[in-house]
Amino acid sequence: MKDECLICKAPLEYLPEDVMMECEICHAREHSKTRCVKGHYVCNECHTKGIDEVIGFCMSTGSKNPIEIISGMMDMAFCHMHGPEHHIMVGCALLTAYRNSGGGLDLLPALKEMVARGKKVPGGACGFWGACGAAVSTGMFMSIITGSTPLANEAWGHSNMMTSKSLQAIGVIGGPRCCKRNSYLSISTAAAYVEENFGVKMDVPEIICRHSGSNNQCIGSRCPYHPSVRS
Repeated sequence: MKDECLICKAPLEYLPEDVMMECEICHAREHSKTRCVKGHYVCNECHTKGIDEVIGFCMSTGSKNPIEIISGMMDMAFCHMHGPEHHIMVGCALLTAYRNSGGGLDLLPALKEMVARGKKVPGGACGFWGACGAAVSTGMFMSIITGSTPLANEAWGHSNMMTSKSLQAIGVIGGPRCCKRNSYLSISTAAAYVEENFGVKMDVPEIICRHSGSNNQCIGSRCPYHPSVRS
């Protein structure tokens, strides 16, 4: 089983209320419910250090497959088993595959906007907000491709509907969280929604998770992507 704390490799714990934490890396102080059992804390900014690399990665690929694209991001040095980086990666993978599949989109500014928005969704949102950041990332993706604002009509509806459908797919399976599983579920749900409502078909293959051995809380055969289910 893999370790979780980026500092000492100890398991993480979640507190009943916010407490003031100091990041072990940059020494920024902020409130959080999350730390390792030895008291170490790493802020969202440090946890996602290197995430801007996804922009160059996405700009360089012609893939129409958002699963293939996010899998490439998951192999990059900045990406951990779990973490708020997935709140950015899901939307970036979808934007890239959408553009490469014929969707009308100026990709570079769209990716920059996705990174800026995704960084604002903190780690632990799945459990504390009842809104997994991977699902919220699909709503951000939809908002970007439709040009939605709080005053939009159809675009506003599509953006909120997109998030709700992704959250439903995640919620039906239940917890504990897995950032890989929830990313795959969100991307698959978004690709189907885009094809149905916008006529843009992305390539979405059968998904077999290769990260189960790195997840201390893997739910095994309850996960639709677990190797035991797909074998």
